[in-house]
Amino acid sequence: MSDIFMYDFGDGNGAVEARRHSNGGGIVALTATVADTAYIGEDARVFGNANVADNARVFGGAEVSGNARVYGDAYVFNNARVFGSAEVSETAWVHGDSEVFGSARVFGNAQVFGDAEVYNNARVFENAKVSGTVLVYGDSLVYGNARILENAWVSGNARVFGNAKVSGTVLVYGKAQVYGNAKIYENSWIYENAQVFGKARVYGKAHVYGHADVYGNTQVYENARVSGNAEIYGDMKVSSDMSGDEPMPSV
Repeated sequence: MSDIFMYDFGDGNGAVEARRHSNGGGIVALTATVADTAYIGEDARVFGNANVADNARVFGGAEVSGNARVYGDAYVFNNARVFGSAEVSETAWVHGDSEVFGSARVFGNAQVFGDAEVYNNARVFENAKVSGTVLVYGDSLVYGNARILENAWVSGNARVFGNAKVSGTVLVYGKAQVYGNAKIYENSWIYENAQVFGKARVYGKAHVYGHADVYGNTQVYENARVSGNAEIYGDMKVSSDMSGDEPMPSV
């Protein structure tokens, strides 16, 4: 066909056969599959064995490659990259300079943007938003109306959901769960089997871990370490160490 030309996508495979997509004019390798209904903008690239289907839109300087799939009414735009075996679907948006790769999934009305990276087997879905220089990876789940912002990391089997907000240089990992209207920020860590929920706040350089539960209107801050089977609730403000073997301090 006369519209086929050689193009180097910069993936180490050299120049390969490609064409301009009929809907948008973006460059698509002949090895990739793009539906006629999908939009590939003029500066976008689809290559490898990638599949862009349904009414999905890839535009700006975005790239979809490897074995990645973008389908439904999903958008991938700006300089975002979706590759590996990752999937972006339903009405999700991946944009900015973000990357979704590995076997990660972004779906529902979720958004991944800024310089965020979502990878391994992580899932971001429903109305969740992940932005900044955030990393979401491992088998972690971010969903509901959760927000992961700034330099936060969510990994392992961690769950962040509900209206929870995680920001700053926070780490949430292991089997930790953050949900409800909880806010985790500054340099705090939530890990192992800990749970933070309700309207609890964890900030400063505090750590919550073990099987600890922090909920209600509690604040855990400064260099506090809450661990073991500790249960911190009500309107408590905790700035020192507590474990499950210690009595609750008086209000």
